[in-house]
Amino acid sequence: MAQENLSTITELVLVGFSNHPQVEIPLFFLFSGVYLVNLFGNTAIITLVVIDYCLQTPMYFFLCHLAFLNIFYTTAVVPKLLFNLLALKKVISYELCLAQTYISLLMGAAECIVLAIMALDRYVAICYPLRYLLIMNWSVCVQLAVGAWTISFFASVVPLYFTILPLCSPYIVDHIFCEVPVLLRMFCADTSLQETLMVIGASGTLLLPFLLITLSYLRILVAVMRMHSAEGRKKAFSVCSSHLTVVTIYYGTGMFTYMRPKSLYSAEGDKLISLFYAVINPALNPLIYSLRNKEVNGALKRVLERLSVSQRQMITILRCQ
Repeated sequence: MAQENLSTITELVLVGFSNHPQVEIPLFFLFSGVYLVNLFGNTAIITLVVIDYCLQTPMYFFLCHLAFLNIFYTTAVVPKLLFNLLALKKVISYELCLAQTYISLLMGAAECIVLAIMALDRYVAICYPLRYLLIMNWSVCVQLAVGAWTISFFASVVPLYFTILPLCSPYIVDHIFCEVPVLLRMFCADTSLQETLMVIGASGTLLLPFLLITLSYLRILVAVMRMHSAEGRKKAFSVCSSHLTVVTIYYGTGMFTYMRPKSLYSAEGDKLISLFYAVINPALNPLIYSLRNKEVNGALKRVLERLSVSQRQMITILRCQ
C-alpha cells in the first residue's frame, strides 16, 4: 500500500527561497560562483594528485576521495537549486527528491568517515614517522577507502530504503533540497522508528568517527608537546590545522542537523545550515587544504611549468615546419 501511495506522487513543490523573491537573482549568481569554485577547486586537487608524483601519498589519496564526494554531493543539489531560483514554478520530481535524499545521506556519512581516516593518517604520520609508509601502505589505504564507502552505504542508504513511508499532501518541501530531516515532517505515519534509526545512524557515522578524530588529535597533541624542536612543532600544527578546520565546520553543522529532535526544526534556520554544509563548505575545502599547503602549491607550480615548457616546444615545432 505504501508503495502504491508513493508511486502516485510525480512532483513536489520545492519552496527554497521563494518566500524572499527579491534575493533570488542575487543568490543565483552567488551560488553559481560558489559552485564553479567548488568544481574547479576539487577537480584541480584530484588532477594534481593524479599527475604529480610527489602528491601520491596516503593523505592526498584520501583528500581525493573528499574532493570527489564534495563534487558529487553539490552536483546532486546545486543545479536544481539554481534552476528553481530562476523558474516561476518551483517544483522537483519525486524521483529527484529521493535521489537527493539518498545521495545527501551517503555523501554525508562518507565524508565523516573519510575525515576520521585522514585524522588517523595524520596520527600515524606524526607519532610513528619512521613506520608511516609501512603502516599506511597502499593496500591498507585502498581497504580503508572501500570500507568507508561500504559502511556509509549500509549505515545510511539501506535503512532509509527499507523504512521510507508515504508522504502526506500537500507535497510541499519547505527547504532548498530534499534530505531526511525534511522528509520526516512529511511522512503520514508515525516516524518514531525513522527518527530512532536516524539517530543510530548518525551515532555510527558522526559520533564514532568524531570520537576517533578526537582521540587521534589528543595523541598528536601529546606527541607534538614532547617535540624538542620548535620548527617540528610548527610543522606538525601546520599539517593538522587545515584538517581540523574542515572537521570543525562539517561536524558542527552535521550534528546539529541530524542529531536533534524533530521539535527543534526550523524551516528558515535549516535552510541556512544546509546551505552551509551542502553548498559553501565543499567550495571552502579545496581552499582550506591548498592555500597554506606548500606541497599542493609546489605541485601546482611544477604542473604549470611543465605546461609552459610543452607550449614552448609546440610553438618551436610549428615554427620549424
